[in-house]
Amino acid sequence: MEYIIYCDESVKQGKYFQNFYGGALVSSKDLMLVNASLCEKKKELNILGEVKWNKVSTNYLEKYMQLMDVFFAFVKDNIVKVRIMFTHNYTPPKNLTREQIENGYFLLYYQFIKHAFGLQYCNSTGQPVRLRIYFDKLPDTREKNERFKDYIYGLQHLKPFQKAHIVIDRQDITEVISHNHVILQCTDVILGAMQFRLNDMHKEKPPGQFRRGKKTIAKEKLYKHINRLIRDIHPNFNIGVSTGIADLADKWNQPYRHWNFIPREYYIDQSKVKNK
Repeated sequence: MEYIIYCDESVKQGKYFQNFYGGALVSSKDLMLVNASLCEKKKELNILGEVKWNKVSTNYLEKYMQLMDVFFAFVKDNIVKVRIMFTHNYTPPKNLTREQIENGYFLLYYQFIKHAFGLQYCNSTGQPVRLRIYFDKLPDTREKNERFKDYIYGLQHLKPFQKAHIVIDRQDITEVISHNHVILQCTDVILGAMQFRLNDMHKEKPPGQFRRGKKTIAKEKLYKHINRLIRDIHPNFNIGVSTGIADLADKWNQPYRHWNFIPREYYIDQSKVKNK
C-alpha cells in the first residue's frame, strides 16, 4: 500500500485564527481515478487555469461549487481524507525560545504531518506502507526547506510509525507546483474557505462602503456550500474546534477532520474572543 499526502498552508495572521495547514491523502491505487475525475470536471466547467480560493468570484462561484461536489464525493466515500489544522489566537503560546519562534512555521507543519492524519493507525497488516508527501512550494530558504524535509523523513523512525510499518523515501518528500496538481488546488479552496469564515472575513466591507463586495459574497456562498458538504459527513460539524473522536483510531478512520492546535504552554488572550 502507498499513500500520497498533498499539503498546503496559509500562515497569514488572522483576527481570531492563524497558522492554517491543510492536507489531502489518497492511496496510489485511487490517485488516477480522483485526478481524472477532477480534471474532467474542470474541463467540463471550462476552468482552464488553476483553481484557487483567491480566484473565487461571482462568475466562478457555480463552477467551484460543482468541483467541490466532485471532490467531496470522494471524501464522503473515504477515498480522499482531508485534514485542516489551525491555531486560535485566544490561546497563544508562551515561554517559546528564540529558535522556536524563528522556526514556528516548520515546527507546526511537522506536527501537522505527524499527527493530523493519525498515520500510526493506518496499517494493521504488518506489511510496509509507503508514504509520499507533496508540499506546495515552501516559502523559506532552500537550506531551511531541506532541513525540514529531513525531519519529515525521520518520522518513520519514531516508534508509532515503526509499529505501523510506515516507510518514507527521502526522494518522495518533495515540493510541487500546485498548478500541476488538482487535488492540491481543491485543498487550497477548502483551506481558504475555513480561514475566511473563522476570521469573520465574510463580514468585511470595502473602505467607505456600506455593503460587502461581490467577491466577499461569492466566497461566503462557497464556504456555506462546502460546510453543507462537510455536514453531510459530520452532522452539526463545528469548524472552529477539533473534530471529536470515539477512539484514537478515528484520527485515521474519519474522512474529514479539523484540529485546533493548542500549545503545551499558553495563556488566555480575552481580546481574541469573537463577539457574538
